[in-house]
Amino acid sequence: MSTTPLPPFADVLATARVVALPLAAPFRGIRTREAVVFEGPRGWTEFSPFAEYPDAEAATWLAGALDFGWRPTPPAVRDVVAVNATVPAVPASDVARILARYDGCRTAKVKVAEAGQTLADDVARVRAVRDEMGPEGRVRIDANAAWNVDEAERAIHALAEFDLEYVEQPCAEVDELAELRERIGYLDIPVAADESVRKAADPLLVARAGAADILVIKAQPLGGVHAALDLVAQAGLPAVVSSALDTSIGLSMGAALAAALPQLDFDCGLGTASLFTADVVASPLIARGGVVSLERPRPSSTDLDRVAADDERRDWWLARLRRCYDLLEVTRG
Repeated sequence: MSTTPLPPFADVLATARVVALPLAAPFRGIRTREAVVFEGPRGWTEFSPFAEYPDAEAATWLAGALDFGWRPTPPAVRDVVAVNATVPAVPASDVARILARYDGCRTAKVKVAEAGQTLADDVARVRAVRDEMGPEGRVRIDANAAWNVDEAERAIHALAEFDLEYVEQPCAEVDELAELRERIGYLDIPVAADESVRKAADPLLVARAGAADILVIKAQPLGGVHAALDLVAQAGLPAVVSSALDTSIGLSMGAALAAALPQLDFDCGLGTASLFTADVVASPLIARGGVVSLERPRPSSTDLDRVAADDERRDWWLARLRRCYDLLEVTRG
């Protein structure tokens, strides 16, 4: 984590608002995405680790939020960021409806390996996406570390006919990713690492082990835009920037990261505001013509009132914010 001095907690709390954004389709088993948003000297920022994450992990997300709110963003080397559509683990019959929410996106990331579903469900969903995208579209899949090596090999073989751009986090462990990468080498489908980067004690291990071809990086979980840029530079692998189902404020953090990367060969997972039916601003940061801008959203009180969490959830999040701040204070001495 950065050793940049923390702002006083009173400054963080002064503008903090807890929001709950409804989803157009279930995602990661949730129907509402909760977050704390607050304003720093550099603009609005977001703290939104998933509810089940322990405080020690969530504190890194807070470091990322403070980095974006209190430090200047690195210089941008591009004016817009191309983004992908994200397709949750919906029935194949719902794919067209989901993709219609993304304007002009040429790439789709498809969630697979959902608990309670089968490989046949995944095949049907990915086939539907390929049919909608056409032969020129790019299709990638994300298993969120749900398969073992044998399951992953079987599934990727079954899905290979859909011309996959890459497979994201098929297995949980770095040694599993390395073994799988060797097994499926003949298919010429790259392996991307997400959880093996953002949830790892050593986020560079997956690169050193030769266990991935691509890194999926997320600004907030890695401690902020500056820390994520440093990680990519050290890893020496191509990177794609993604979100963690952020509000438009959090997505602007990811866009700042993507805009600053010296090399960006992949469409980024920063179009997920299209999965919400309401957001923290009246004009969400959604894909227009397949890209998102680098604008920094400024929510009004009316905007935030519209998506305010109930009192119980507000108190829960503000208590968590305090605990994570205290952890950062200890870490930074």
